[in-house]
Amino acid sequence: METRSIAAAVCLWMAGVLGAQAPKYGVGRVMSAEETRNYGIMVGPDGKGLPAGSGTAVEGQAVYAAKCRSCHGSKGEGGTGPLLVGGQGTLATGKPVKTVGSHWPYATTVWDYIYRAMPFDRAGTLKHDEAYGVVAYVLYLNGIVEEKQVMNASTLPKVRMPNRDGFVPDPRPDVGRTAGAKE
Repeated sequence: METRSIAAAVCLWMAGVLGAQAPKYGVGRVMSAEETRNYGIMVGPDGKGLPAGSGTAVEGQAVYAAKCRSCHGSKGEGGTGPLLVGGQGTLATGKPVKTVGSHWPYATTVWDYIYRAMPFDRAGTLKHDEAYGVVAYVLYLNGIVEEKQVMNASTLPKVRMPNRDGFVPDPRPDVGRTAGAKE
């Protein structure tokens, strides 16, 4: 019994030593206090929680070119990052193409994702207006909004995404219909 305990202790110690010497890959960075505060924003499908700000596809195109194009291609065609444009009508086929324009049910959650997680190498650094502009640009590339249509906390929840009705509401009584969803 005592031999097993010693062996277990040695294994745990070695795991700690090896973990401390694990290679560092240079991914990620320490977030600033402002970025940490920004992660407190919670945006639902109905748009509750969207902050002040606005943007159009025209404004968002410049932000996209500077911060998104290197991964997602100049027109959302993909690259090292996923395809953002196209795929409409493919979800029920044997080879569905899941993009912002074909798969995402709510424009508000597109904003939330872009704001929190993009750009990949500097997640959480977009300003509210930049996020609204990039969302407007990606929606424009998918033919969902007009180029000069203003996206903000009032207009974004009104955008009707092509796959809005493609998801099944959660029937569990403790969560009800998709939280915050408006028909």
